[in-house]
Amino acid sequence: MTTQADEAKLIELSREGDLHAFNQLVEAHQNQVYNLCLRMLGSPQPAEDVTQDAFISAFKNVGKMRGPSVKSWLLRIAANACIDELRRRQRHPQVSIDYRRVADETETSFDVPDLAPGPEQLAVRAELRSALQLELSELPADQRLAIILCDVEGLAYEEVAATMGTSVGTVKSRISRGRARLREALQKKPELFGDLVRHTRGTE
Repeated sequence: MTTQADEAKLIELSREGDLHAFNQLVEAHQNQVYNLCLRMLGSPQPAEDVTQDAFISAFKNVGKMRGPSVKSWLLRIAANACIDELRRRQRHPQVSIDYRRVADETETSFDVPDLAPGPEQLAVRAELRSALQLELSELPADQRLAIILCDVEGLAYEEVAATMGTSVGTVKSRISRGRARLREALQKKPELFGDLVRHTRGTE
């Protein structure tokens, strides 16, 4: 695990063209960057492609890196790349999205309460994660990104704001609107989400 001091040194070396130093930054943050892309894009192959493009862009622009957090800087590059990809899809809609694979392959999952023991519990949780990802994909990109960064990746509001290049107030507004839209969608499927909706309502 790299410390902030380690990362500062690696950034300095990367600015001098040291690819080995930059690769250490990639190794430290690649899982989180990939998970973000996977949640935003909904399919592993595009997520892998955008993750690779994001790191290439980061290496080319490492001299412009500002702020104390390498993670926020990398996530911001990846988020912008995802939004560009989503806009491209709107112009040329042809991508088939496998939401169940997203639920199975993403290391960070939604916090689904325990509903049943043993194998049945695992099957229910997988179905819920898959359905949640589908509902998440229907949100506007800015709300989706804010919720992924905060509720899935566990970033603080300040980190989300730095990643999205906006204010904390705007982040809170996007998360609130996104959560409300998600809750409304979940309420329409009580056979799947009845317990989850009651659980999330009680935590806000």
